[in-house]
Amino acid sequence: MKRILVPCDFSDPAIQAFKFAAQIASQSKGQVTLLNVVEIPVMHDTVLMPVLSFEEAFLREAREKADKNFQKMKEKWGSEIKMNYQVSYGATSSTIREVAEEIKADLIVMGTHGASGMKELVIGSNAEKIVRTSSIPVISVKKNVRGAVKDIVFPVTPFQDDENLFQKVKALQYFFQAKLHLLFVNTPGVFVRDSVSRPQLTALAKRLLLKDYTINIYNDLSEEDGIRGFAQSIGADMVAIGTHGRRGLNHLVTGSIAEDIVNHLECPIWTFKMS
Repeated sequence: MKRILVPCDFSDPAIQAFKFAAQIASQSKGQVTLLNVVEIPVMHDTVLMPVLSFEEAFLREAREKADKNFQKMKEKWGSEIKMNYQVSYGATSSTIREVAEEIKADLIVMGTHGASGMKELVIGSNAEKIVRTSSIPVISVKKNVRGAVKDIVFPVTPFQDDENLFQKVKALQYFFQAKLHLLFVNTPGVFVRDSVSRPQLTALAKRLLLKDYTINIYNDLSEEDGIRGFAQSIGADMVAIGTHGRRGLNHLVTGSIAEDIVNHLECPIWTFKMS
């Protein structure tokens, strides 16, 4: 986690994301890039010059405001880390992905307000869109992260086999020196007897050569409810989960557990798009 991108609209969740990213960069001796994306308003004026004049003034004012806010954040929370910042123009989610690729980021940390109801189904949050489409890990942050990350919940299934995801989570655990809690949520729709699931989870942990871990089976009505309930019961500091990055109608019909967790859990959520 050496090159960290933090999309920043200067909201409280974005500031909390930057503070958490600064902690990570301090530990990894890495660098944080703050990114403010300005979406240019669509003008429908038939007179070209007034539109161009408005856009020029708008962009200049947006950059000046962002520069001042960046300086304040650096002085207050980033004085002891390597950091830079930039202002880009365009659609928020696609611009974040483009800049992440340009700077060869290995982690995106972004604040989220979450989303609920019809807004979640139709629009979603920017964090959710990045979680769905980013090829690099994303940590979504809602609130101030206090203290060290000591307990990470990792939801799995007994028969899951995604070596890339497993190795990423092992590296995450090692970085934070945290205890890893393997979690299988038993639901009415997908029920597996403990006598089957526990040996499978134990075999998985041994195959991955995990250290400092627990194996947990939790019963609930849905995977999201189970993950949330278990995470809250142990006071988890982070949840690490893979996402398939579903889009369009398939996303509306089947949903995504990872994106639901990002929207509805309070602790930081680490996500990685599986192949």
